[in-house]
Amino acid sequence: MPTRARVDEFIAAVESGDHAGAIERYYTEDASMQENTAPPRTGRDKLVAHERAILARMKEVHSRAMASVVEGDHVMIHWIFDLIAHDGTVHHVDEIAMQEWRGDRVFRERFFYDPGKAKS
Repeated sequence: MPTRARVDEFIAAVESGDHAGAIERYYTEDASMQENTAPPRTGRDKLVAHERAILARMKEVHSRAMASVVEGDHVMIHWIFDLIAHDGTVHHVDEIAMQEWRGDRVFRERFFYDPGKAKS
């Protein structure tokens, strides 16, 4: 079960722009991520590679946690992401991340957002 301090550390890492590093440090080896109803991606190395591929397509990424709730092994974070592509196109993503933690690491994560307003 994560502590509030551990979740806040994770949020700070993402807000600082260290998205791939946050996955490396805060996710289990067998972690999974799922976009809305798409099949989950599984395995921390795969998750890190996917995140780096997205970031490589962006000139800038601004991340802000609007609110978070820690309830036992479950964490919910309301994120706002502004991703600015190299051509200047801005993708605004208003997302809820629902996480299940195993100890002090994320084991399972599912994202909920309007796919018509986000591209990755």
